[in-house]
Amino acid sequence: MRFKKLQEVLLPPELKANIDNAPKPLGSLDYDRWGYHRASAYRAAAGVRFLYDHYFKVQAFGRENIPATGRVLIVANHSGYLPLDGALLAYSILSNPYAPRVPRAMIERLFTGIPYIGSFLSEIGAVTGQTQNCLDMLKQEEAVIVFPEGIRGTSKGFINRYQLQRFGNGFMDIAIDTNTPIVPVGIVGCEEALPMFGNAKGMAKRFGLPYFPITVPFAIPTRVSLNFGEPLHFEGPIHSEDDLEAKVNVVKAKIRQLISDAQHKHGVR
Repeated sequence: MRFKKLQEVLLPPELKANIDNAPKPLGSLDYDRWGYHRASAYRAAAGVRFLYDHYFKVQAFGRENIPATGRVLIVANHSGYLPLDGALLAYSILSNPYAPRVPRAMIERLFTGIPYIGSFLSEIGAVTGQTQNCLDMLKQEEAVIVFPEGIRGTSKGFINRYQLQRFGNGFMDIAIDTNTPIVPVGIVGCEEALPMFGNAKGMAKRFGLPYFPITVPFAIPTRVSLNFGEPLHFEGPIHSEDDLEAKVNVVKAKIRQLISDAQHKHGVR
């Protein structure tokens, strides 16, 4: 009962309404086929709201570029060794004053396989990053968050902050096959909030992890900026891998520019 009252304090009625009004095909127990659960979305939004508004004091630019309805891929750089960027990005889309949406996020199988944590991530909208999952969600006109750098982005370390790593090409195939616009996003601040100074490879191997960060024991309250670009549209057919790579590089270059613009606005280097 006390937790419910606390949630009501932390979750404003308009934010709860954004979740309630999301056009998601839920079953009788308020779950969808991928495990999304409305009550869990309430709790996550209430918790991330404090981090977003007060701890990291997030500033979001260009949210008017997010389509109000219809399928869309939100493609961003990965920053920080934990998925803090995904949580803040999802909340920004949920609280968008122009057209709020409840997004989905494609994440590494590593996270969905962790007991309890994996279930919770599924309940708040995360889905294992498989092509078919993404295709099915776009067919339901969802807004889907994708980090094409994957583990390469989160494991690069603080010394390489904001240096974009190799992008996977799958998102571009999906965008063209489904005629889905891509909204690029540059994220600044999470690299400083979650600095990774090294990788304890022995510990990573012991626990079966791709990396084990040498870092501070808590997230540093650093200002975070989210910079949304205008939707990009790509047409097929794809004639070769080089053709596909060239299209992916257009998105990568745009994200690089969005990162640079956000850094310039807030003096982050």
